[in-house]
Amino acid sequence: MIGCYDFCAHYEWTFDWLEREGGPALVRDYWQDAIYRDSQRHARELIQREGFEGMAKYWGHTLAEESPDLGFAITRGPEVFRIDMHDCPSKGFLLRNGLQSYGDYCDHCMGWVGPLMREAGFTIDHEHNHRGQCWWELRPASATGGHAPPGEVAGAKDVRLRPDWNAPDAIFDRYLKATDPDDKQR
Repeated sequence: MIGCYDFCAHYEWTFDWLEREGGPALVRDYWQDAIYRDSQRHARELIQREGFEGMAKYWGHTLAEESPDLGFAITRGPEVFRIDMHDCPSKGFLLRNGLQSYGDYCDHCMGWVGPLMREAGFTIDHEHNHRGQCWWELRPASATGGHAPPGEVAGAKDVRLRPDWNAPDAIFDRYLKATDPDDKQR
């Protein structure tokens, strides 16, 4: 069994290899089939069954396990479940060790979370800066709100309030009312 950090590097390398072998569509198929449909079926079942409560159980446990230093914050409102990732353990590992084979490692989260949310009846507002920082706002597809301004949902825990969020080397990818990795906006 390989450790979490070895896994991150292997995962990132796998995305690059798949893209070289079969193009971007093969990478997206992998995210959909191997991650969403297979390895994360427990998350899918929990979130489809319990909605926001299932999200709190899944991400509360998973993020605490992956990020014991609590480099994240979870906030909930009546129609929103928000995650602010201040220090992504896997992207952070890749950055600290100079590992980058695949062009956008961060997109794999949207690659499996997007189909899950679509199937469960939610949409996603999400943005990442390629520096191990991101935010997610998950809402029922029927909700009228979306893309809250910095601080509105998460208060001081909002990653966009960090002084390094807009660092000169930040490259932003944004998804609004999205459920598919192809919904990316730059």
